[in-house]
Amino acid sequence: MIFVPPFLRGAFLSVAFVTSVATVGGQAPATSWPQFRGTTALLGTTQATLPAKLNVLWTYEAGDAIESSAAIADGVVYVGSGNGDLHAVNLADGKPKWKYKASADGIGESSPAVAGGLVYIGDLSGVVHAVDVNTGKAAWTFKTGSEVKSSPVVSGGKVLIGSYDAHLYALGAKDGKLAWKVQTQGYVHATPAVVDGIAYIAGCDEILRAIRVADGKEVFSLSSGAYTGASPAISNGRAYYGTYENEVLSVDLKGRKIVWRYKHPQRNFPFYSSPAISGNRVFVGGRDKMLHALDLNSGKAIWTLTTRARIDSSPAVVGGRVYVGSSDGKLYVVDAASGKSVQEFEAGGPLSASPAIADGKLVIGSADGKLFCLG
Repeated sequence: MIFVPPFLRGAFLSVAFVTSVATVGGQAPATSWPQFRGTTALLGTTQATLPAKLNVLWTYEAGDAIESSAAIADGVVYVGSGNGDLHAVNLADGKPKWKYKASADGIGESSPAVAGGLVYIGDLSGVVHAVDVNTGKAAWTFKTGSEVKSSPVVSGGKVLIGSYDAHLYALGAKDGKLAWKVQTQGYVHATPAVVDGIAYIAGCDEILRAIRVADGKEVFSLSSGAYTGASPAISNGRAYYGTYENEVLSVDLKGRKIVWRYKHPQRNFPFYSSPAISGNRVFVGGRDKMLHALDLNSGKAIWTLTTRARIDSSPAVVGGRVYVGSSDGKLYVVDAASGKSVQEFEAGGPLSASPAIADGKLVIGSADGKLFCLG
């Protein structure tokens, strides 16, 4: 994480007016979870279903810590590991399909995105990779100026991805050529959310930016008032994300203003987890060890569930239940209405990665290198 100097804090920039932000369903289809948070709106929801009780279907050994959240497409699971490998594993039985060596420096939190027969991921040496889903061979690579922990998002024929060199990049999805890059005032750690041709990125420079995917032009930017590592979820013209000032924000994208701020009355810890949105609720994990359910419109707390360690994992919502990992080594299955835990799966190692869900199965990796498939 970067230190942002005081003279940059609270900076407020405003450019062009946003004419419209359409209502977005934003759910991942039942059969795939092709990128971080499921879809480009980063809502963390899906049309898939899961059994009432989860059981382990298979376990895959990745050989090093998994901070990367899995993607699932066409019956194959893709995930990065700390030894620099991108793994392709069959969803049905957990058998390896291929393994691609991205970097000796490793793959951190960057999570794969799958589109057009290619799987994209960034590594800690600063390289973005496009890998053929059938052969596991590189189609192209692109070198940024520093490590990449942001996850790729494919939109408008471009791959959007942030780098710790303080830029958001747009690369040609087929050829990896630079279409444009936008400079910020801090690390670009978060993953951009894309809705109606606009990419929204919350930054380590305390600024929420709206950038046109077509040409990289900044539509507007505004101050979050805090350093932000989480990625925004976009729903009905609002962005929702947590900050290092221990708050969750709701931002009106058309009005370019913060609508509400949530802060727990007693426990003041950062929100690093990216939120999930389902119905009229926002679900987000905190470094206060709690999963928080907030009212979408008012930001008022509906319930909290306490785990035994920080929650950096971003929750997923399926059929009235919230699924989230904790650094205490457990995957929690929580009733979305009441906040009661209905099942706790012991993974054995910390879970900072986020669940991916498709075809009635949930996949999540752990810090001790195990990839679990539950269903």
